[in-house]
Order: sequence, then C-alpha cells, then structure tokens
Amino acid sequence: MKRKLSFPTLSAMEHAWQRCATAAAIASARKVIDTDGVIPPDTPIGRLSDTEWGWFVAAILFGWIATRAEQAAAEEIDTERCVRMTGLDPEPWEAGAVLAILPELADACPNIDWSQPLMSWPRETMLEFLLKAMRLIRKAMIARDISDRGVTQRSSASTVARQANAAAGPLMTPDEFNEEIGI
Repeated sequence: MKRKLSFPTLSAMEHAWQRCATAAAIASARKVIDTDGVIPPDTPIGRLSDTEWGWFVAAILFGWIATRAEQAAAEEIDTERCVRMTGLDPEPWEAGAVLAILPELADACPNIDWSQPLMSWPRETMLEFLLKAMRLIRKAMIARDISDRGVTQRSSASTVARQANAAAGPLMTPDEFNEEIGI
C-alpha cells in the first residue's frame, strides 16, 4: 500500500512555534521562583513587589522572544516580523497604534457629541469619525513600521560605531571625521 506524504500547513507550523514560545515563557517564569530563583517558592503572589513582578514579566517576555528569534533563524525570516506575529486578534501592534491615536482622535472630531451613544450618531457623523480614525491609525502604523528601532532594538550602524568609539575618545562615527571644519 502506498502512503501519501503530507506536509504540515503554514498555520500548523505557526501554531507549533506559538506553543513552543508559550512553553518557553512559562519555563522562564518558573525559573524566577525556582529554589535557586530570585523569589522564594512559597511567596504568596499578593505579596510580590513591583520589582518581583518586573522579574516575572521580563522572564516571560525574554523566554517568548528567544523562541520567536529561534523561529526567525530556522525559517530564515525577519526577526522583527517574527516577534510581532503573536497569533492574537487583534494583534498587540495594531492595538498599540490605535491606543496611541485616541487622544488625537477626540481632537480631530470636534463636531461629535461624545456624550451620545454610538448608535444614535447620524450616518454622516459615523462616516466622519471612521475616516478620521482610519487616517490617524494608518499614520500611526506607518510611523511604527518605519521606525529604525523595533522590538529587537536594532541599532543603526552609526549608533553602534558611536558606542564602540565612546571608550576611545569622541562620540563620532568614521564618516564624521571626514567632514570639513568651517573656519
């Protein structure tokens, strides 16, 4: 009998990576309260300080990001894009862009009576609101996406050069040494 070869779908592979990333995040958090960890295992959760909560959050994020970076290397895809793929709906990157524009959105729609329920808005008001929201969200997403510093905090070559040269002398990049001095 001949067997059919089947390959996993992209969706199934992504779900597998998500499960691995979640498991890594949980394992990292557990290390924080391990017998050799920074928090004693019997500490009640309600008694954790902000610093201890910070250790948990950092451990979870670092465990998750490390696995997503491993996925990026294994699949030869952009690390930044891979870290941003959470599988959540809405994606946190979208929610963050929307949250960033909320104060500006209220100012951009001065003719809207915000005390009225949404269902009572006339069709034209809803149209105005949604179009202004779309413009602001698009602008926020573009600003987010063209930033030279993402989650993985890629530094520009000149930033790296400045940091490398800092111990040796002035904070300058090699190309700045070639600039003419105006006398």
